Amino acid sequence: MEASPSPQPNTKPTTKRSLMASLMDAATTTLGRSSSFKEDTYHLSSLKPAEAKALQDFKSILSSYPSDKPLSMWGIPLNSLDSADERADVVLLKFLRARDFNVRDAHQMLTKCATWRAEFGADSVVDEELGFKELEGVVAYMHGWDRAGHPVCYNAYGVFKDKGMYERVFGDGDKMERFLRWRVQVMERGVKMLQFRPGGINSIIQVTDLKDMPKRELRSASKQILNLFQDNYPEMVARKVFVNVPWYFSVFYAMISPFLTERTKSKFVIAREGNVAETLYKYIRPEFVPVQYGGLSRPGDLENGPPKPASEFTIKGAEKVFLEIDGIEAGATITWDLVVGGWDLEYGAEYVPLSEQSYTLSVEKPRKIPATADEPIHNSFTARETGKMVLSIDNSASRKRKVAAYRYFVRKPSM
Repeated sequence: MEASPSPQPNTKPTTKRSLMASLMDAATTTLGRSSSFKEDTYHLSSLKPAEAKALQDFKSILSSYPSDKPLSMWGIPLNSLDSADERADVVLLKFLRARDFNVRDAHQMLTKCATWRAEFGADSVVDEELGFKELEGVVAYMHGWDRAGHPVCYNAYGVFKDKGMYERVFGDGDKMERFLRWRVQVMERGVKMLQFRPGGINSIIQVTDLKDMPKRELRSASKQILNLFQDNYPEMVARKVFVNVPWYFSVFYAMISPFLTERTKSKFVIAREGNVAETLYKYIRPEFVPVQYGGLSRPGDLENGPPKPASEFTIKGAEKVFLEIDGIEAGATITWDLVVGGWDLEYGAEYVPLSEQSYTLSVEKPRKIPATADEPIHNSFTARETGKMVLSIDNSASRKRKVAAYRYFVRKPSM
């Protein structure tokens, strides 16, 4: 048997679809937005009269296509008015929104996108083996969901600071093209996780890690990726969170800004070094945030169902916090995970038996956890007596408030 700070589903999903649904449910809570971007609901009733007319005009243009030339995108038919498929409205509204509901411009964008997808082979790229195994889970990868249920894509290009790695991936034009194809592959995986329905999950979250990013060397790749995504994946990103932002970001931003729409820039959230976990926790639950960004999620954690929910708390500057886990029976084993954003504090753990005749046991002697720590605390203890586990987090030496999260499992002794 197990005990935890939050409820945990007892049944293991039996299909890929149910696993995804369970993970989305586990990730979702009410989300308070801090950027100026307001995501479209895609409910037709929410459209202004001029917007509704633009959608109808757009559909009329597409319905005039020859019947032997069906147009579809992401498996959704777009020029068949006989279908009552709401997904088509969602896709068309994305193109209209990207062009401020100018029907002619939206139609031109859609046509170019359809041509690019056909020439690029975008519908089949997900299943291709492109030879970038060393980049999987490192450079660009889908991992978990935010509090509103959006799939999250992480991007980190710091590995290309290594000249050897850079040459292997970007050494010539052919390699660059293959990398761009791989990056589109990751994007297509994210799009496949979307629902394309009014009021549903219709966009992803992008988290981009700028730590150690070789800005000059990646200028060409960055520009091409931005152009590809902005031209062919309209309104597919609900928010872009930049973490570990260096001092020269203003220069980098000035470089890419001309290629971004005002609507795209309104989605930006900036987190400087030392403030990554606090920023990400606003949007993503700790059990879905990768460990390298101050979360509890390790590679492979999401493959077997929803992760154990974590309890979140805040440690004020100059404060010492004690987390007590009561009711541990003799013979039971307790396992816990603990993470603090930015660390740079002291941590310890002790077991306090219920009997006054017994002595408190030091499970982990108090030790300094540096700011550079990139792994959460993970430990376990088997109790010989009934009692409680006490975790101490001492932030006395710092003035900075820090976000934190923990979870635990108590496995009772077998009878």
